[in-house]
Amino acid sequence: MAAETDATAAGGLAGEMEVEAYRRLFPLAFLERHLRESVRPDARRLGEARPTTVALGAVSSAHGSALVRLGDTAMLASIKLEVMSPPAETPDQGSIAVEFHMPPICSPLVRPGRPAEAAPVISKALEDVLMSSGMLNLKELCLISGKASWVAYLDVYCLNADGSLFDAALISVVAAFTHLEIPLVSVGDDGRVFTVGGNEGKTKYELVNREKRKLTLGDIPFPLTCALHKDSILADPTAEEESIIETSVTVVLDSSGHLVSLQKPGGGVASMSTIKACISLAKERGQKLKEILMDSVEATMEVDQTE
Repeated sequence: MAAETDATAAGGLAGEMEVEAYRRLFPLAFLERHLRESVRPDARRLGEARPTTVALGAVSSAHGSALVRLGDTAMLASIKLEVMSPPAETPDQGSIAVEFHMPPICSPLVRPGRPAEAAPVISKALEDVLMSSGMLNLKELCLISGKASWVAYLDVYCLNADGSLFDAALISVVAAFTHLEIPLVSVGDDGRVFTVGGNEGKTKYELVNREKRKLTLGDIPFPLTCALHKDSILADPTAEEESIIETSVTVVLDSSGHLVSLQKPGGGVASMSTIKACISLAKERGQKLKEILMDSVEATMEVDQTE
């Protein structure tokens, strides 16, 4: 009996090794074998995104931060505010500086000492979406018109890269701005504006803003990247799927369902019906992400009330 059990276990192990070898040697054939059954190598349905979690306040030294996990992809976004003089062309507005980081620990494809090619592309895409979505009103970052305004330094760190990096990055950015709290600011005797803390700063200097506050966010952008292979649309592809499939479409819709951006970086031609199907999947995904974000905000508020 024991011998039969050992033989079965050995056979199962050998079978697993054969499958893994086939997966590595013939990745496209392995993927297509699954797609014919309308399932993916990780057992998801074609239009199904990976489990997503949002944790607000992940960085205590930042004014706003969030840690997002999209499957095995992990992103950390942090916002640090500094007081600076606004540019002459926009004296009543603040500004945002976006930087996306891919350290070598996030992927074996990122080499030490060499910047990742995707980093500046994602940085620019994040900035474009933030500016075009209407989520932020830069006038809310103004302190004294023509004299002082906030600069929001937004840094996004990829902790683990397993596909759909832009999606995870944008979700973390949105969550970080949801968590952002504008600190107290005072005007010194020399007219210089600076942040203060504690009761001493509140009584010694004149406060520009009387209390800490949140930004008023407009329509929030929610992303979904779809990999396109023949007649199949794979929502939220993994790094393995992205390495096999050349064509992808990234759709960003705001919380009202309006199209913010649609990116298709190279690859084959996508039909209009395929694009519409991707937009439909993005609408469903946006609703789920909205619920996840609201749940994380409520959980953070409950923690704050108990402290």
